Amino acid sequence: MHTAHDFVRPSLPVLRKPRAADGAAIWKLVRNCRPLDENSMYCNLIQCDHFADTCALAEVHGDVVGWVSAYVMPNDPETLFVWQVAVDEQMRGSGLGALMLQSILTRDACEDVRRLQTTITSDNEASWALFRKFGRLQGTSLDVQPYYTQALHFQNRHKTENMVTIPLARQVADAA
Repeated sequence: MHTAHDFVRPSLPVLRKPRAADGAAIWKLVRNCRPLDENSMYCNLIQCDHFADTCALAEVHGDVVGWVSAYVMPNDPETLFVWQVAVDEQMRGSGLGALMLQSILTRDACEDVRRLQTTITSDNEASWALFRKFGRLQGTSLDVQPYYTQALHFQNRHKTENMVTIPLARQVADAA
């Protein structure tokens, strides 16, 4: 027998630009999303304040459940670099990561963006799944190249970060 509770749907997340006051909550979310690298709380505050136009925050009932930090590359305004994606454990598998990425790409700040880039270590299965899914949604595959290497850049203290490039679907639409 089903109860009324069995049919209650979880609330849909509200997506918005972050504010400086969100920095601490984002820092806490990232800390709970291993294997993500922790940045300082100050870094998250700066991301919210200085890069709000290219970052996304997801909330459910006022609680932060998702975060994407990204920026348009200063030397390549056609590239959005995704620094970090964090999704609360209870929201994983819901498509929230891809939804936050798409919401950023629809903003005026990304009008000239034609590709998305990010770096991922080989063992970060959640990030690979997200960006493969996002690539499929764009109708393309991922271009993957070693970028920041374990030996050269990290002095063997961190695994190699692979540069992942995803051409965006609207690039095709713009050419038509």
